[in-house]
Amino acid sequence: MTNVSVIEQWVAAFIDPSTQMSLADSKAKIVIDDSAAPIAVRVTLGYPAKGYASQLSDALQKLLSDNDVDAHVTVDWHIVKHKVQQGVPALENVKNIIAVASGKGGVGKSTTSVNLALALTAEGATVGILDADIYGPSQPRMLGTTQRPESADGKSIEPVESYGLQSMSIGFLIDEEEPMIWRGPMVTQALQQMLGDTNWKSLDYLVIDLPPGTGDIQLTLSQKVPVSGAVIVTTPQDISLLDARKALKMFEKVKVPVLGVIENMSTHICSQCGHEEHIFGAGGGERMAADYGVNMLGSLPLDIRIREDADSGQPTVVTDPEGDIALAYRTIARRIAANLAKEGKDYASAFPKIVIKSD
Repeated sequence: MTNVSVIEQWVAAFIDPSTQMSLADSKAKIVIDDSAAPIAVRVTLGYPAKGYASQLSDALQKLLSDNDVDAHVTVDWHIVKHKVQQGVPALENVKNIIAVASGKGGVGKSTTSVNLALALTAEGATVGILDADIYGPSQPRMLGTTQRPESADGKSIEPVESYGLQSMSIGFLIDEEEPMIWRGPMVTQALQQMLGDTNWKSLDYLVIDLPPGTGDIQLTLSQKVPVSGAVIVTTPQDISLLDARKALKMFEKVKVPVLGVIENMSTHICSQCGHEEHIFGAGGGERMAADYGVNMLGSLPLDIRIREDADSGQPTVVTDPEGDIALAYRTIARRIAANLAKEGKDYASAFPKIVIKSD
């Protein structure tokens, strides 16, 4: 009979095709019970994998079978809270905050943000999205709702729910065509209020859709918001990559882990003939990831369906959940969550709070 420790080593060394890292690297927990036949192997991932768990368990079962081990493999997941910037207090009812940035407008960051949030939801996580673009909020339109947030106590507000996703945006509080003629301090205060005064309900992840640039909102986010990790969205062209590099270096300076780079509009697929062409260049995202030693999370096409779905208030992950584009979003979402699972845990909540009272 094969030694349990050997089986554990085989499973831990398995390279997950979905995340492109070993189960050991992604901090998966492996429990083996050899008291019965077949041997029970339980793998608990640190990231949601509802749409992939059965595929992973089959692959692990085949691995063990090829090594003459009769085993039954189950795969589940448990999402924990990860550490944030030093000195920034954690947000109640939110385990992890993921900031999505681009540095430059027009690269499809908001569309990518909402589809990634919905992809994490589809993978089994409880997710929210905060639209931090005060001047140009777009999430209400993309989520297909104009619902006004409710407040039971007059002090806090309830998130607007759409497609199982909790959301908050200044766009829910004003008319769609009303301009926000505010100075920087008002904008940053609005961001803090939307983040802190919203009754988020036990979120595993809160995705923050950042506006372009590295200004007031980004500075507030880095100094006062407990961010677990950041994702950079770019297109392959040099002018987009230039600004994306600035966004990446901003997060590095404030000690927020960059979980990886997404190359959006990587290729154009003709809706008439299906011809694929790199109209914005090729390989820019991969070069940027290599230059800065961060992960290349994946590429997304310039496809008319993504734009049409977002404009209609039914993002692609919801409209065509089993289509190629939705599956690409889900794969990237798992990679983001898996890379976050590698980061250190937040142990602050494990320590008791000591209160000294005088009689």
